[in-house]
Amino acid sequence: MKAIDTRCVNALRVFGAEMITKAKSGHPGIVLGAAPIIHTLYTRHIRVNAEDEKWFNRDRFVLSAGHGSTLLYMMLHLSGFKVSLDDLKNFRQKGSLTPGHPEYGHTSGVEITTGPLGQGVATSVGLAIAENYIAAKFNKPNLDIMNHYTYVLCGDGDLQEGVAYEAMSLAGHLGLGKLIVLYDSNDIQLDGEVSLAMSDDTEKKFEALGWQYLKVSDGNDVDLIDDAIKEAKKNIGKPTIIEIKTTIGFGAPNSGESSIHGKPMSKEDITVLRNNLEYDEPELEFPDDVKAFYAQNVKERGYQADSDWNELLSVYSQDYTKDYADFLNFMDETFEIENIDSIPTWNPGTKESTRKVMGKVIDWLSSELPNIVGGSADLCSSTMVKGADGNYGTQNPLGRNIRYGVREHAMAAITNGITLHGGLRGYCSGFFVFSDYLKPAVRLAALMHLPSLFFFSHDSVCVGEDGPTHQPIEQLTMFRSTPNVNTVRPADAKEMTSALIQAFGKNTYPTVITSSRQAVLNLEETSAEEAKKGAYIVYTPSKPAKNVIISCGTELASCIDAAKALEAKKVYATVVSMPSQFLFDQQSEEYKETILPKNLRKVAVEMGATMSWYKYADIVKGIDTFGASMPIDEIYATYGFRVEDLVDYFKSVLK
Repeated sequence: MKAIDTRCVNALRVFGAEMITKAKSGHPGIVLGAAPIIHTLYTRHIRVNAEDEKWFNRDRFVLSAGHGSTLLYMMLHLSGFKVSLDDLKNFRQKGSLTPGHPEYGHTSGVEITTGPLGQGVATSVGLAIAENYIAAKFNKPNLDIMNHYTYVLCGDGDLQEGVAYEAMSLAGHLGLGKLIVLYDSNDIQLDGEVSLAMSDDTEKKFEALGWQYLKVSDGNDVDLIDDAIKEAKKNIGKPTIIEIKTTIGFGAPNSGESSIHGKPMSKEDITVLRNNLEYDEPELEFPDDVKAFYAQNVKERGYQADSDWNELLSVYSQDYTKDYADFLNFMDETFEIENIDSIPTWNPGTKESTRKVMGKVIDWLSSELPNIVGGSADLCSSTMVKGADGNYGTQNPLGRNIRYGVREHAMAAITNGITLHGGLRGYCSGFFVFSDYLKPAVRLAALMHLPSLFFFSHDSVCVGEDGPTHQPIEQLTMFRSTPNVNTVRPADAKEMTSALIQAFGKNTYPTVITSSRQAVLNLEETSAEEAKKGAYIVYTPSKPAKNVIISCGTELASCIDAAKALEAKKVYATVVSMPSQFLFDQQSEEYKETILPKNLRKVAVEMGATMSWYKYADIVKGIDTFGASMPIDEIYATYGFRVEDLVDYFKSVLK
């Protein structure tokens, strides 16, 4: 270990601690303990180029322990990304480019939003899958145009989260050898010693999961960390976890104690830290020799790697002209639906469950969009959602169907990783009631403005006999209330097709689409084009309406029939289909007024929680209790959603 390595590591430790003390907020423990890890990774291994931030073949770094964000921000600054010294000094301040946890799209060089522990580890599996798939599709002998690593820095807390283990189990099964996890193992967490909460045998556990396990006994030794990463790179058939034993808060007066985890150090403690590290450089400044070392070993090395890749790509373009053109389409994500006339259609008057429509349309889209990759949580035969070209795995790396198994937590995070990587669009599917398991990943997709796709079948109490454990009630409200998530509940084939085509477009938000278990009538009144606006009128009475009935999904047809019956009783109501509240909210005020006039009484109908509808309706008929197990035919009568029930209800509440 060279003297310059020690100097760089100590500079990171002191500067990071001072950033946190200045902010009066942050987590100095990981900064002081894990500085040698991130220094080794960036100066000896990771290939990034700040001048070409989105270089397609760059290594991806995921700070799963997002509370250690000061480590990442310092690396980005020293590596030449658009993170200035002033940005570092404004850590955690209003409007800063250095928020408390890394935010994708907000700070130059940040690959993923992290903070909820375990999510970074799980998302990294998606990044590794994307690299592996694109490499298998395009690499040629001696022309590896897709050849990068996904590195993760995680802590004890990450590896206590179930989402991490679900994903790591799948990564081991898939043999993702380009995935390397650096485990900052310091035996301390916020509430005390890790041993108070767990006593797992890390080596045996990960070997059982199909991972290569390596250990570095001295986390201050840069050379040992370097050797372990080199060893990890040799094993191309397995992902690797490197357990690196560190001391939390190294050099601080309370080093090795849980109190250093998330409490800023006092200025007196900073003085002790400086003395212990024999570091006397000016406050919140990096010495010139440290900056020069990073310029040479990160900036210049990354720039050269990028240049070498472009030369390789030039040779590839000459030797494999068609593959090169396809590669550019993947890299730039320029695929368009060209044969829209061949899309599956259903005639009005026929019946089909919207889950079957979803499955058939996704099959068709897979032929139009070769970059879409997805799968279901052991439910392909129930959700009808399945990727093309066979099952992805070591025997078929070009399969586009990922067998997630019953791993909903990880499935959504991996979907985010596939989409984040670039080149591919990820989607996944499950039963709607179990969307509870994967909500954190959907929320992160929304935060990142990431167009990940989440498809759910069995979207109401009409699941039937499976009972309340499988009957969603509050889930639609949950997603509709999440900012920047387009939640769509189509009523029939036309609306479902419209929703899917829109979902696979170039969006800055994730899309949640739900589908029915039961067959529904394909309606004459619905419109694929109008559905893109989120809400539109599907029925207008013969005389001026004094009321508006709003609905979506499987209840829409019944509402139309009820409105027709009401007209015979001289109660006049338009019927509005509102498959997406999110898209409707984006329309002009003039359009909103034409659909939902302020002077008309409005009632909303949906077989689920009522809360999300009061934004649009005066009265809501829904279900604010858990469901019950019974045959599906009895559900409509029990909860009052037969046409005759709706007619009686509307008569009692409408003019």
